[in-house]
Amino acid sequence: MSVCSICGGTGLVRVLDAQGNWVSRACSCQEAERERRRLNAAEIPARYRDCTLDSFEIYHEADRSLGEALLTARRFVDEYPAGTAGKGLLFIGPMGVGKTHLAVGVLQRLTRERGVKGLFCDYRELLKSIQNSYNPEVRTTELELLRPIFSAEVLVLDDLGAQKPNEWVWDTVALILNTRYNDRQTTIITTNYQDLPAGGGSQSDAERAAREQTLGDRIGDRMRSRLAEMCIRVWMSGKDCRQSPIKRARFG
Repeated sequence: MSVCSICGGTGLVRVLDAQGNWVSRACSCQEAERERRRLNAAEIPARYRDCTLDSFEIYHEADRSLGEALLTARRFVDEYPAGTAGKGLLFIGPMGVGKTHLAVGVLQRLTRERGVKGLFCDYRELLKSIQNSYNPEVRTTELELLRPIFSAEVLVLDDLGAQKPNEWVWDTVALILNTRYNDRQTTIITTNYQDLPAGGGSQSDAERAAREQTLGDRIGDRMRSRLAEMCIRVWMSGKDCRQSPIKRARFG
């Protein structure tokens, strides 16, 4: 009989299941250890590890969209996976309103309560790592970098559109989103760009430079359209809490 390396017991407890039968289940310390390993595997950055749905505070006179976003995030977790139909969440809003906090909060709860194998990924850092993999002196290949992105049951893709767009960026975004879409994997995304099509048209270079860029500009209209099928949109508005005197850094 195996011995629990944490509590020194057998690692099993006897409990009644829903049918009234006595069954063996892992002891609480074994369950806690598995939860810890899942959270570590999610690679949530240190600055966001304390970001939970319970710690998301709505400051005084905050825009009502923040409270609505929190309710949507809680409802998403409660209904996952049967009630979410394979869809994820797309948090849209300016910097500092708490998009990353809510995205990580959802990931944390799904990992803890649903046993989900999730992964946090910074969009810009991912693209840099992929580009670096083309260096012959780097042993990590593009496929090795993308494999965990493709296989994560729930992926948080933070700051979508942050990288300056070009054909390679658009192709890489298309590969990631289309692969996860086809495999019906849940993707939770944050972006600072408004969910509008690419603009410009016949505008002059000066007019295009002055115009505020959109999500369509940054990832292409085809992938923006794909997100409409993949994710529930969650709009968030308000002031940048990281710049306020209150210093609400935990908003993410």
